[in-house]
Amino acid sequence: MCAHAVDITGTVFKNGSVTLLARVVGPDAVALTQADVTSIALSVYLLDDTDPDSGTVVTGHSATVLVVAATIFDTLQVDELWKDPRTGRYVDQVGFNFKHVLAIGAAQAFATAGRNYRIVATITPVAGEVILVRFRVHCI
Repeated sequence: MCAHAVDITGTVFKNGSVTLLARVVGPDAVALTQADVTSIALSVYLLDDTDPDSGTVVTGHSATVLVVAATIFDTLQVDELWKDPRTGRYVDQVGFNFKHVLAIGAAQAFATAGRNYRIVATITPVAGEVILVRFRVHCI
């Protein structure tokens, strides 16, 4: 059996920002901590909806280096951000350990309403293989 790859989905406003949340575990199924991570880079891609392999990196959002200590929590978090806005219920009671608010002050990330974007966080662990955390958002 292998672990399943899943894009985390959501909706963003045109010319808005987004707060990205995820629970990231290593191959041992234990949540990553800051000490487990060497670096994190984040990229945003405008997707070609007719070709799932095609995406164009959004200017100003290519391999942006994130500060590990500001992105990875050493303990899993359950707070108001972890609630589903449609239901008001927590996603689960386990929580998240990855949080990043996408900066758009220097360059818009979601400039085209009606299109889909992929946000990819590339996490380089101290040991082991690179971990990809992917978000797929629809812009309204």
